[in-house]
Amino acid sequence: MKIQLSDHFSYGKLLKFTLPSIAMMIFTSVYSVVDGFFVSNFAGKTPFAAINLIMPVLMIQGTVGFMFGTGGTALVSKTCGEGDREKANRYFSLFVYLAFAIGLTLALLGFFYIRPMARLLGAQGELLENCVVYARIILTALPFFVLQVMFQSFFVAAEKPHLGLGVTVLSGVTNMVLDAVLVILLPQELKLAGAALATATAQVVGGAIPLFYFFRPNTSLLRLGKTRFDGRAVVKACTNGSSEFMSNISMSLVGILYNLQLMKYAGENGLAAYGVMMYVSMIFSAAFIGYSIGTAPVIGYHDGAGNYQELKGLLRKSLRIIGAFGLTMTAAAQLLAWPLARIFVGYDSQLLELTVSGFRIFALAFLFMGFAIFASGFFTALNEGLTSAIISFLRTLVFQSAAIMILPLLWGIQGVWISVVAAEFMAVLLGAGFLVAKRKKYHY
Repeated sequence: MKIQLSDHFSYGKLLKFTLPSIAMMIFTSVYSVVDGFFVSNFAGKTPFAAINLIMPVLMIQGTVGFMFGTGGTALVSKTCGEGDREKANRYFSLFVYLAFAIGLTLALLGFFYIRPMARLLGAQGELLENCVVYARIILTALPFFVLQVMFQSFFVAAEKPHLGLGVTVLSGVTNMVLDAVLVILLPQELKLAGAALATATAQVVGGAIPLFYFFRPNTSLLRLGKTRFDGRAVVKACTNGSSEFMSNISMSLVGILYNLQLMKYAGENGLAAYGVMMYVSMIFSAAFIGYSIGTAPVIGYHDGAGNYQELKGLLRKSLRIIGAFGLTMTAAAQLLAWPLARIFVGYDSQLLELTVSGFRIFALAFLFMGFAIFASGFFTALNEGLTSAIISFLRTLVFQSAAIMILPLLWGIQGVWISVVAAEFMAVLLGAGFLVAKRKKYHY
């Protein structure tokens, strides 16, 4: 039986409805990790370090998709809950067209400033050239990457989460197959370019297929069509999605800070070790992000419909589910630290030891990470963009920046790994404070 946004959600139904979004985000992370695996093992440590160095800059480019995806979904879902499907589709169409145009503009600009940006991050010689080659190929697909990220949220709002998962799987398989073919078979000097081409092609697949689906008559709640510019709706969507926008920009900026500190305390080995942790962390944190994406349209719908008892139940069930996720992930990370690190950097014993010891400390952050991610997403879904943005801004920029600048002074390279744990713990306290402060306003 099809699950609808208007349903009452038990634990089982909530997990069943959000599972495609969770799987979608995990699979997205997995195929990103595949790039790292092939480049590290077949292209070498320097190309692998180059990807890790330039990736935060590339991710900043894609944040517009997260902003219009989460912020736009909140507004569209609320409008559906209020019973105005025609207006919801106008909003949906406006956000898709605008996001694609912004993505295209950013891609064109990126071709010119990626080299000076890589130099600013400390890249020189071969590392610099690798950064530029990889980034410019990825930028060719940026408009479609923006759409891919955006549609991950809108598939849920359209009551088609399984279709969204299918598109993500197809995109991921495309990337994996092309990675295996291009990185392994191409000459050494072209392996990094092959990995970039594999990722860019997968992003085009992930963005173009939903575009065709929503343009054609379909059985979902949403369809692309004619629209008109609505400045108020755009501002509202941007405000709603400002937390995710800020979160992704902040994570990228903090990633740059991490890279600078790692270059200082551990050199190129530090960059490679951190890259492994980020790849594995992406898979674990993707479950939290996917759950937040999956529940957001449900929360927005029931808020718009005034079903406050259901809203209260959704919050309580979600906090318990996230707590169980966090405990499971932390235990798994401790057990899997060595075999996961060996997959990426088993060819270098010193780098392997650094990666394993760092990851076991870093992984403690999974105990706290999900609560802060969900709290931010919860307020986005309620169209409380400012509150959500404050949580994200402090969590991803202020707390982590302060920790990464201060703790290494006390504990050296160990302080780098501890910093993310300290920042996530502070973010949990902040999120809990806002949930308590806002409970009367939203009757949860």
